[in-house]
This record gives sequence, structure tokens and C-alpha cells, in this order.
Amino acid sequence: MAAEIENTYAEAFRSLFAEVLVTARDRTWLDHACANATGHASSTILCDCEAGVATYLNPAETPDGRPGAVLQFHVPRFRKDREEALYQSLLKRVSQNILTCPTAAAFSPMGEDIEAGRSIPLGRKIAYFGDGYEFEDRRHGRDVWVIPILAGEFMLDRDFGFRDGIMGGNLWFLGETADAALDAGTAAVAAVADCKGVIAPFPGGLAGSASKAGSNYKFLIASTFAEWCPTLKGKLGEKSLVPDGVAAIQEIIINGRDLESVTAATYAAIDAAKNTPGLRLIRAGNYGGRLGKSFIPLIPGETPWEE
Repeated sequence: MAAEIENTYAEAFRSLFAEVLVTARDRTWLDHACANATGHASSTILCDCEAGVATYLNPAETPDGRPGAVLQFHVPRFRKDREEALYQSLLKRVSQNILTCPTAAAFSPMGEDIEAGRSIPLGRKIAYFGDGYEFEDRRHGRDVWVIPILAGEFMLDRDFGFRDGIMGGNLWFLGETADAALDAGTAAVAAVADCKGVIAPFPGGLAGSASKAGSNYKFLIASTFAEWCPTLKGKLGEKSLVPDGVAAIQEIIINGRDLESVTAATYAAIDAAKNTPGLRLIRAGNYGGRLGKSFIPLIPGETPWEE
């Protein structure tokens, strides 16, 4: 029997994001580069950005004919310093985690944004690591910077494009057992991984600790969503929002290139998870428009909207 799908909506918000196409000699070294470049990037509550692997590419799809992956890096658009924040995230992550990874190279798959003037001069900045021996070149039909390194050369595009995106699409999976909630979430993550243009930035794609804005502690900007914690149901009494029979809740966060991409991934996740044994309910977090202005209804057929 399929789980109930609550007739509600996920409240997302706009982002500024960039993509980096990473290539390497083989999948092993590609995965090392991706894992390190997207580390500590689950939530912008205390991370500099939210990041993840959007898609893997076969050698025929990459500039240098090697295995590749497209990484996404998002910062909230409501940040006043959003362009600088995105620049700094890319600078630190590409220089410290891709340049250092054996055999890796970095390209921008967002050429149309560069042509439109929405770009970050990342190549020139990182090229200073070459200590004066760096040089510009034309390779694989692209203008690149080349940096001599101990392993040979590191190559990256001169400029990296950025554009407006979407952060915070979400689903909650309410299970009769902890395993049921986790199994549903795992199925959802696998479905989202097959969707183009989106990422699920939390560990393994899931957040087991959905938060609310604010806290009883004045120095915290976010804290545990007590009303939805199953173990607090007895203590909170009528204040608890956890339905009877629910023992655990898992959440997936979906960021992406646009509202259409995040919406498609949301429905794919619902379809993949809804028949999980022991799953009671699929719902989403929404905050009356206080967090974001992009809305995704959970019932297919209704149109997503933005304010």
C-alpha cells in the first residue's frame, strides 16, 4: 500500500550557482576530486555553500575525452554578498580540492553565461599558484590556464559562468520505523541522482535533522525542529506535530538549475519512495513564504509557482 502524500507544497528559495566540470584519468580519481570539492557543503546555515554532483559524464561528453562529472555550488540569492560568496567558495574548493587531486582538470560547462557577462575569473586567480610559470593556452578548443605541478600540469578554464538557480526543494518521509524512513529516503535519493540538473547536498543525500529557523538559544540561527522530533512526542504533548505511529523522519533537500528541474526531481523522488513498506506519509517543509518564494506542490498536476 502506497504512503499518503500530503496535499501541501515544498517551499524553496532562489540561489546563485555555478557548475564545474571535473575530469580525471579514471572514475577512482574523479570520485576523489568530487568528494573533496563538495565536502562540508550540506547546508548554508554553517557551510560556505551547498554542493554536490549533478551528473556524471562519459568520455565522449567531456572536453578532454576523459571521465567527468558536473558539480553544482549554490549560495542563497538573499545574501547581499552572493557573488563574492560564490566566488570564494569556488576559489577555495577548486584550488584546494581539484588542483591537488592527481590527474584532475576543471572546466566550465556554462559557456552561455560567460558570454552573457555572468562569470568568475577563477582561472587567473588559481593560476597564480604557478609562481610566474603559469601560462595561457588553447587546448581542447578552449582558452585555458595551465599550471606546472609536480605531477605534470593542471589545466582549468579561464572563466566560470554562474546563474540564478533554486535551493531548498524538500520532501519529508515519515516512517513507522527508522528503517522505513531511511529506506524511503534512500530510494528518493537514487531517483534524484538520475535527474538532470539537480543535487541532493546532504550526507548520502539525506538530512536526518531537519531544522527550524531560530532557537531558544539566542546565539543560534537554527535548531532542531522539536515539534517534529518523534522522541519528543510524549514530552511536547499537543504541541507535537508527529502523527501517531511515526517513529522516524528523513528529509531530502533538492537544489537545481531552475524550478522545473527541482520539480521534476521532486516527483521522481515521490514515485520512488511512496511504496516503501512501513512508510506512513510524504510531506514537505513550508513556512508561509517566510523562507522562499518558489513553491512546488506535492500533488502532480498542480503547477509550481513563484512570487
